[in-house]
Amino acid sequence: METSSKSNIRVLMFPWLAYSHIHAFLELAKKLSKRNFYIYLCSTPANLAYIKEKEPSVEFVELHLPSLPELPPHYHTTKGLPRHLLSNLMKALDMSSCSFSGILTALKPDLLISDFLQPWAPAKALSLKIPTVLFMVSAAMPYCFLLDLVKISGSTALPLRSNYPHEYDYENDNLTLQDRLLQCLEGSSNLMLIRSLRELEGKYVDELSVLAMKKIVLVGPLVQELSEEENEKTEIIEWLNKKDPCSVLFVSFGSECYLSREDREELAHGLLLSNVSFIWVLRFPQGEKISAEEALPEGLVEMVGEKGLFIEDWAPQKRILDHPSIGGFLSHCGWGSIMESMKTGVPIIAMPMHVDQPCNAKLLQEVGVALEIKREQNGKLGREEVAKVVREVVVEETGEQVRRKVRELRERIRGKEDEDMDEVVNELVKLCGREANKPL
Repeated sequence: METSSKSNIRVLMFPWLAYSHIHAFLELAKKLSKRNFYIYLCSTPANLAYIKEKEPSVEFVELHLPSLPELPPHYHTTKGLPRHLLSNLMKALDMSSCSFSGILTALKPDLLISDFLQPWAPAKALSLKIPTVLFMVSAAMPYCFLLDLVKISGSTALPLRSNYPHEYDYENDNLTLQDRLLQCLEGSSNLMLIRSLRELEGKYVDELSVLAMKKIVLVGPLVQELSEEENEKTEIIEWLNKKDPCSVLFVSFGSECYLSREDREELAHGLLLSNVSFIWVLRFPQGEKISAEEALPEGLVEMVGEKGLFIEDWAPQKRILDHPSIGGFLSHCGWGSIMESMKTGVPIIAMPMHVDQPCNAKLLQEVGVALEIKREQNGKLGREEVAKVVREVVVEETGEQVRRKVRELRERIRGKEDEDMDEVVNELVKLCGREANKPL
């Protein structure tokens, strides 16, 4: 690949090793590359192998993690990673800090845009006089709660500080999530980017700005444009074309969340009870792939008949959500899925699982664009509750307020993405001491 023009601002992007994080960084990279930025995107070979769209102005840089007995190279990604190996992946990434330092030294970028889970990255950049901008790919609300917990635990002074020095030995660390965030805040510039919408969580954005003592600029939803891959599986669209407007429920739990057998069976019976047409994307951990007939209660696929469509492993989510027949999205409330749903004006039925998802579900209900399937006190999912919430969001008059609210939000954010990116560009070039360039 040709070297970047000297007039371009050269940016090294370094996302956490989750596919959802990498895609958000890549979407930001595409937008910046059209505005005279030259982008390097750094990740492991296991992650970069999945990125099919090779943007001419985005150069991919491989970061090789050390080989650990329990973590072979194909596990150097959260995609398909068994959950018990997540801490091993974090450890391996921390152990690669010296390799990342070598990449920084070799590339000499004008700017590092980094995720918050690798606090040594801003520290390494700072030692080379390279400014770092933190880019948060999820909502501001969970970070507010995280920093509030730090304040409650005893550190009430602002700015909040980590208990560990920057020279802490990351190869043998026990850093909490809070400490990773705090160290990144300490080592980064005064500017923070967040993939979010002021219409969705403006008050939390303002609160986080105070807690973190950073200027926050929102980059918008960063939803990927429909790709050639999205045009595949035309049988799904043909099936949707036969359905009435806003009558179909889309069910998907992202690429890294998996239902237990018990939850899967209760959800299946709940969808059947709701009498609402649905598309359900069934995914399983790496090495555990089974068919829909094996995964669901015996005879249920036949009972559903034309009322439901079961998709194994992958479906063109953006194209499905954008279809006029879709009337609801039953989701784990991953932030990327939420951004897609808000942009297409589809109300959400929340079924959060872990990490920031319960917090995201709370935010959506607070705004009025979602209803949550409540679990029983013992944590079990109930089929009657599933059917009730599905019908309320997609069919019943009682759900009209939720449906109207999400349509209104879609109209309010429509057309604002260029404005958001103008502000991002202006702040980045200011940080680098350059003059802003117009889009190419």
